[in-house]
Amino acid sequence: MKCTSNSPLAGLPDDLLLSLDQQLCFALYSASLSMTKVYKPLLAQFKLTYPQYLVLLVLWEQDALTVNTLGQRLFLDSGTLTPLLKRLEKVGFISKQRALDDERRVIVTLTSAGKKLRDQALQVPIQVSCNTGCSLPEMRALHHQLIKLRISLGKH
Repeated sequence: MKCTSNSPLAGLPDDLLLSLDQQLCFALYSASLSMTKVYKPLLAQFKLTYPQYLVLLVLWEQDALTVNTLGQRLFLDSGTLTPLLKRLEKVGFISKQRALDDERRVIVTLTSAGKKLRDQALQVPIQVSCNTGCSLPEMRALHHQLIKLRISLGKH
């Protein structure tokens, strides 16, 4: 689908259209890098990377999920997800086993250590929120806008 005349950017001068600091993609990219840097020392105490933390967040919400379900929930393909799961299994936070009804499906389950880690990780989002400089209503509004953006971009 080609979009030109009804674009919110139609009519802006060329120098603004191609200015790095005016690009929404760059603002999202650089904010994501900054957010990951905030998480890094907080997760280091648990010997977790940010993507591993995301896997655990999903499993803390609902344990015993298939690898496919985890991948869909995190927007990750199996080539990216598999090494994360292997490391989480190696350090003892998850276990994997084939489904009894279909050996092609692999079920990922939290171990007792993985479940215990949840209580220790409760301070992580609180510490991150302190670093945002945003109020709770501002964080909720930003979150809502980002979800809306992801859905819109996913349609194209």
